[in-house]
Amino acid sequence: MIYIIDHQDSFTWNVVHQFSKFDEVFCSNYFEIDKKKLQKSNIIVFSPGPGSPKDYPLTSNIYNKYKGKKKLIGICLGFQQILFNEKGRIIEQKKIYHGYQSIVKVTKESKVFKKNKTFTVGRYHSLKLLEPYKSNNIKITMRCTKTNIPMGIEDIKNNIFGFQFHPESFLTENGNFIIKKILSA
Repeated sequence: MIYIIDHQDSFTWNVVHQFSKFDEVFCSNYFEIDKKKLQKSNIIVFSPGPGSPKDYPLTSNIYNKYKGKKKLIGICLGFQQILFNEKGRIIEQKKIYHGYQSIVKVTKESKVFKKNKTFTVGRYHSLKLLEPYKSNNIKITMRCTKTNIPMGIEDIKNNIFGFQFHPESFLTENGNFIIKKILSA
């Protein structure tokens, strides 16, 4: 079962719909976590949402509790949440990307996607990872071809994956393929 934590975002039910193509999904509001179902799940997805990762301390607690024990996937705010918990600094970017389509390119660091493969993706974010960023396990595996902003991460050792873009958005081509690859990694 996939447990999706809703950070009160209008995209969350699109995420639920997309993931339900691959497995049973349970979704709860950030403020109403079902601890029994969370414990029972195999995968935890941190949804998109407003604000900054520091606004969601409960998600940080869940991330730290299940890191290395369950597959963890972050989308947009969830992506930032993972990096925030891995000592990354999340900052405002000069240009806001809400409803913006970009091309991302897979880096040589990816173990899931073919190096140099490109995807057209939908972006909805005003925050980004401050670089340089160093981590022993988290690898930046996708970057925007125009801005070089990190758009995907993988931590194979701890089974953690994230996307700054929205795989569930209609602006993302092959979103189901991207999710299927991560779920089977």
